[in-house]
Amino acid sequence: MNLAGIISISGKPGLSKIVSQTRTGLIVESLIDGKRTPVHGAERVSSLEDISIYTYEEDILLKDVFQKIFDAAKGKAILSHKSSAAELSAYLKEVLPNYDEERVYGSDIKKLVQWYNLLQSKDLLKQDEEKSTTKKEPKAANKETSKAKQKPKAAKTPKAASSAAKGKKAAPKGAAKGR
Repeated sequence: MNLAGIISISGKPGLSKIVSQTRTGLIVESLIDGKRTPVHGAERVSSLEDISIYTYEEDILLKDVFQKIFDAAKGKAILSHKSSAAELSAYLKEVLPNYDEERVYGSDIKKLVQWYNLLQSKDLLKQDEEKSTTKKEPKAANKETSKAKQKPKAAKTPKAASSAAKGKKAAPKGAAKGR
């Protein structure tokens, strides 16, 4: 699940995807209706990658919570964000039993459910299968083997190299320079 580039803008409904960056802000595309709008640097923007949910042990990233909901719902949409606060709280308690009920408000759970259903409807909650199934060999090992095959170059001393570049002979260490 890759939430890179998906943001929430304070005061605007739903989620948006970053399309481009300008000198003064961002150009975003709404996931609800597909309209592109500018977002200025003074507006409060939160990346979904950075948001986490309070639990009694440690905070859990939103993408991990979405993964738990996705697994529990078998990839389908869940109850509506317009459900009662008790229903929403009970659902989150099923999926994430150790969430901190005092610090996670009903409005937070509504946003969580609304965002999950929006991302699920746009097929943005799919697993990154390519990353988990293929492992590439580290590039450092490839460089070492290719360097071993090459001939070593003759090393020059810095003084001789700079003098050769100027077309002058290098003066012996004890020699005095003329004025």
